[in-house]
Amino acid sequence: MTIQGVIFDLDGVIVSTDEYHYRAWKRLADELGIPFDRRVNRRLRGIGRMESLAVILECADRPYSEQEKQQLADRKNGYYRDSLSGLGPDDLLPGAMAVSKELKERDIKVAVASSSRNAPLILQRLGLEDFFDAAADGHDISRSKPDPEVFQVAARRLGLAPEACLVAEDADAGIEAARRAGMKALAVGPAAGHPEADLSAKGLDAVAVEQLLAL
Repeated sequence: MTIQGVIFDLDGVIVSTDEYHYRAWKRLADELGIPFDRRVNRRLRGIGRMESLAVILECADRPYSEQEKQQLADRKNGYYRDSLSGLGPDDLLPGAMAVSKELKERDIKVAVASSSRNAPLILQRLGLEDFFDAAADGHDISRSKPDPEVFQVAARRLGLAPEACLVAEDADAGIEAARRAGMKALAVGPAAGHPEADLSAKGLDAVAVEQLLAL
């Protein structure tokens, strides 16, 4: 089946807020006296907030209750959301809008799918809250990537079968989720070269729409 829709992951594909996340997790870890650096931070790529917290708490000196974990996750999210006040259209990654607009001009549907519950806020900051044909985020799912749920929700909202969709992802967990959803996958950034990807590129500025539609 030919590609009729492209589903973009948000963070790392459309915009990069990795540094915002890192600083928020680092602040929380420092407050808890837990060692945290960029090496540990790489393990958080593509997974949800509670899963990320679980990685950080591996080095904690005591166990935390579920209530405490939720409070810690909420605290980190507060730090992160506060830091997004300076985010704007200038922070869009190279190629993101050019590729998205050309796809729409060719009557290819576009969606954004993110495990983050902050996705609506980020899209608003970027001025893209009304740009995509559909969106799915952390409010819509109960399972994070590599579970395919977020991409399945996005495809349903586009009104497309999974095999008619291509996912653009920068995380290994996202590529795995796309394949488990029965969708084709474009791997960009750190995920480029993933063995299960149908196409790899440094970023969206390094890929032509014709390449995507030929998959």
